[in-house]
Formats: sequence, structure tokens, C-alpha cells
Amino acid sequence: MTLFQKIIARQIPARILSEDDELIVLQDVNPQAPIHVLLVPKKPIQRLAEATPEDGLILGKLLLKAQETAKALGISETGFRVVINSGQHGGETIPHLHLHLLGGRQFTWPPG
Repeated sequence: MTLFQKIIARQIPARILSEDDELIVLQDVNPQAPIHVLLVPKKPIQRLAEATPEDGLILGKLLLKAQETAKALGISETGFRVVINSGQHGGETIPHLHLHLLGGRQFTWPPG
């Protein structure tokens, strides 16, 4: 089981902000911004590079939930960043697709 599967199964504690049948939203334990939350599909998809057309609905729901979460956290108006890491060179550390939602400070480009 991945770390996220263990959190979803309540085998590992986490600060959960919201949850439904398909997604869980939680605080990142190593925040890179004043606001840094993770949106994780309950269906394990190893990485974005391995998503299939059947995963399209949950991928769309991830983005819409990011929008909703940004509004709820008060960063929708000032701006936020959405990140999905895929593969070793993409910075992936957990082989379970998830979306990072970051905000609360000015970001630069390129991210590095």
C-alpha cells in the first residue's frame, strides 16, 4: 500500500480537510508554502504518465476540487499554484497520483 492508501484506510493519521467517495484533501506534512494541501484520488493511479482515458473524470474532478479548495482557503483571488509530479525527473516521491495546491505567497517562474 502507498502512503496515501494507508491514510485513506486510516492506518496513518493525517490532517484531512475534506473527503468524498473519490477524493481526499489533506495538509502536506512538509509544506513548501503557507498553504500547501494535497488532493488525492482514492483510486490508486501510480502517476499521471500512466493515467488512462478511463481516469479522465477523476482527473477533471481533481482540478475542480483544487478550485473549490482554493476558494475555501482564501487564495482564489490572490492566486495559487497546482502541481502534479510524475516520474523521477518530475519530482515524484510517492507512486500514487496526487495534486499539490500551494498558495499564500508569491511564486516565481521557472519553479526550479
